[in-house]
Amino acid sequence: MDKKQLSEADICAKFISPAVVQAGWSEVDQIYREYTIAPGRIVVRGQKAQRNMQTALRADYLLCYQFGQPLAVIEAKDNRHTVGAGLQQATEYAERMGVPFAFASNGDGFVFRDASLLFNGQLLTELAMDEFPSPAQLWHLYQQWKGWTPEQTRVNGFAYHQGDSNRVPRYYQLHAINRTLEAIAAGQNRVLLVMATGTGKTYTAFQIIWRLLKSGAKKRILFLADRNILVDQTMVGDFKPFKGAMAKLSPNAKGIERIDADGTTSVDVLELAITRGTRHTGGKQVNKAYEVYLGLYQAITSKGSGKTGADDVFRQFSPDFFDLIIIDECHRGSANEDSAWRDILDYFGSATQVGLTATPKETQDASNSYYFGDPVYTYTLKQGIEDGFLAPYKVVRVDLDRDTFGWRPPKGMLDDAGHPIEDRIYTAADMNRNLVLGLRDKVVADKITQYLKGTDRNAKTIVFCEDIDHAQRMTAALAEANKDICATRSKYVMQITGDNEVGKRELDNFIDPDSPDPVIAVTSKLMSTGVDAQTCKLVVLDQNIKSMTLFKQIIGRGTRLNEERGKQFFTILDFKRATELFADKDFDGEPVQIYQPTGDDDVVPPTPEETQRGEEGATTDGTATDGATWLPESTQGTGGEDAPIFGGATKDPAGVYGVGAGGDTTGGPDKPRKYQIGNRVTVSIARERVQYLDANGKLVTESLKDFTRINLAKQYDSLDAFLQAWSSASRKQALIDELQHHGVLLDVLAEELAQEKGDGSSLQGADPFDVLLHVAYDQPILTRSERARRAKKKLQDDGIYAKYGETARKVLDALIDKYADEGISAIENTDVLKVQPLTQMGSPIELMQSFGGSKLQYQDAIAQLGRAIYQPARA
Repeated sequence: MDKKQLSEADICAKFISPAVVQAGWSEVDQIYREYTIAPGRIVVRGQKAQRNMQTALRADYLLCYQFGQPLAVIEAKDNRHTVGAGLQQATEYAERMGVPFAFASNGDGFVFRDASLLFNGQLLTELAMDEFPSPAQLWHLYQQWKGWTPEQTRVNGFAYHQGDSNRVPRYYQLHAINRTLEAIAAGQNRVLLVMATGTGKTYTAFQIIWRLLKSGAKKRILFLADRNILVDQTMVGDFKPFKGAMAKLSPNAKGIERIDADGTTSVDVLELAITRGTRHTGGKQVNKAYEVYLGLYQAITSKGSGKTGADDVFRQFSPDFFDLIIIDECHRGSANEDSAWRDILDYFGSATQVGLTATPKETQDASNSYYFGDPVYTYTLKQGIEDGFLAPYKVVRVDLDRDTFGWRPPKGMLDDAGHPIEDRIYTAADMNRNLVLGLRDKVVADKITQYLKGTDRNAKTIVFCEDIDHAQRMTAALAEANKDICATRSKYVMQITGDNEVGKRELDNFIDPDSPDPVIAVTSKLMSTGVDAQTCKLVVLDQNIKSMTLFKQIIGRGTRLNEERGKQFFTILDFKRATELFADKDFDGEPVQIYQPTGDDDVVPPTPEETQRGEEGATTDGTATDGATWLPESTQGTGGEDAPIFGGATKDPAGVYGVGAGGDTTGGPDKPRKYQIGNRVTVSIARERVQYLDANGKLVTESLKDFTRINLAKQYDSLDAFLQAWSSASRKQALIDELQHHGVLLDVLAEELAQEKGDGSSLQGADPFDVLLHVAYDQPILTRSERARRAKKKLQDDGIYAKYGETARKVLDALIDKYADEGISAIENTDVLKVQPLTQMGSPIELMQSFGGSKLQYQDAIAQLGRAIYQPARA
């Protein structure tokens, strides 16, 4: 056997895998082949998205001591490489996985990189194929490297819950789980874990609880949340393996209706830990026999209800009953010393408490880090997008004239109710808060509808309004704008706010990818957190947002990926310039594109102008510099993003959540909360703009042409180098596919060129080869028909036709015609010989034999044909 002739896959199968198994590693639950560390960033151009596979990280081998406990990475190469050729790659992967051991091999032996320096005191060691370390050896070294105490070894040495999928947690989830367990085992009783929305905080919490519970380190656990849907989703989702040992602290829940894969409806019944008492007057008695309890904090505390502390359900437990409390979305309450969260946490003060959040709060009055300490682990939105675990996004900014330039009422003007309107300039901060312009709602609804009509009218959309009153009006405006659909689909647009019971019942259907309606959910604050909307493709901001915490939470509604259903990115349609928070130093995930149309421009972003950075009248971060006045906004009000809605009640002294329109929060009886003006004040679009996020995380106005030119220049330093690569490629389609993996989307590129040329007639039937040559090297574009005509002449002039008989010449002509109709991929596959008109000439074997008797000679003829097709355009 000549090893030099074996592929990398053969080297793995015949040499590396047997050596690892012989050392004692199990292929069932210790050896994971082709482990995806990061799937690769998604590149967005126009309305298309493509993973950049160049940024994907995939380890040939991930070795785990037990399920979910990684120890080492092996990177394999074929035998034409040296033994240590893959070591740098293996080292990068090992560091990403947080392990000290990296191996490289070509089948002749191993190079072992030991960052712990505990194997033999050397960083690098060469090992024979039969000297690979055993699991017990590396586990012992790993424990020494971590410096674990016996308690930490006991807790961290307990296996993850494996489940039916045998899916190893993602690398950042492993870090989050393991660092939390290490901190707890080391005696840290307050732990903060920061993970971006959509990265699996609940699954991470489940694995933390599972390992602590099963190892015996903790015996009674309380999981706290502030939204009922968070508790219910958790019980029937990630926490389902706790069934039988888990209950909900709520007297009212009956079950969650689900639509199964076969279309039938089923109900997941939630087990309750609270039952109605019979010995006490209406009392609620708690069953204390469970191990894991989940509770809505509003349901177990009386704070804010007018009742006394004696009515608190949580006080039925002794202060030392729970030894672990997980606080989901802890930024919403536990950071405030006077919150209902803190009553519960202070009561169970002896318990270990773990706070989970995507957005830790740090303000003058509230601090997560003050209570929990610095995060033991942070995985940001930016990291999630770069790794390819979260959906990137672009921004369409729509500035309305009355918001941007302000509006001052004529002297003596009255609102619709006959109230005199205070004489001052009203700006964006006032819209829908102090001033309601009826035509403004219509303009916003029309723009949302225009965007959906230009992209996908069934794309799940969340519209964030100023308050409940605004949400109600916007729902009506959207229904009118989409009346062609709403006439037969009454739930196409739904108001989903805290006071609307009908709408709240539709929340599950909105987040269910299999449920067609609602498509547009109109809300104020209710859906800002805790809504796992995997297929949400459009987030609309028509709300004054000055809180970075709230902004990140709202952006998080769209960051979840669902590639099976076409959700690879999402769009933010911003009417209130809330996305200027992207420029804030505390924001860690910039958009891929920002677009600000003007006048009657289409709200669907066109291909950006052909400039790499900025454009006249705008800075590179997308903010306008055209002299328009942008007046400072008023404060948010005391309700803020932390005033939760539950049970249809409002906790809203500033009217943020929708105190009745007749309420007066501004002062005397003659001054209404909001001035209502119907159709007497016109509203129009001032400007719009789009930008992309480049590979370095900078906002630029960059077209796909620029992107293609830059990326081709990185790979091929000249036109000759590109032509050489194209000519030597055995399959041209493989080269095209590789470019697409790098984010060069050829169909979108052709659309951009067609827009640039007007009618795009010169691009009809253009070959991808010519599109690339034109964009990157300023070559003329030929159509496939032109290339086919030139190819026939080339074969004739060079005497190629003369070499073959009549059948072979007919095959060549048919293949050229096939290329003209369908492109190069159609003729590079031998299956083309099985379709008309070639089947009329003979069987595939007979047709290949017509070129001299062998498949090799047929392939040589196809190579000659390829060179004839792709002769230089100016030849």
